[in-house]
Amino acid sequence: MSIQPQGEDLRKAVKWVSEERKYNPEKNIKEVVEEACVKFDLSPKDGEFLGRFVREA
Repeated sequence: MSIQPQGEDLRKAVKWVSEERKYNPEKNIKEVVEEACVKFDLSPKDGEFLGRFVREA
């Protein structure tokens, strides 16, 4: 069983953050998450989820 984020924008954001970390590992994770929130117009709740999700991964 895996945790699946709800909503297409959130799924795209998770994928984008993963790619961003892969190609720019020196970039601060908090900045990457903030960029994703703006880029994919995530709600504060989705942004919080994204932050927790990438820190746990």
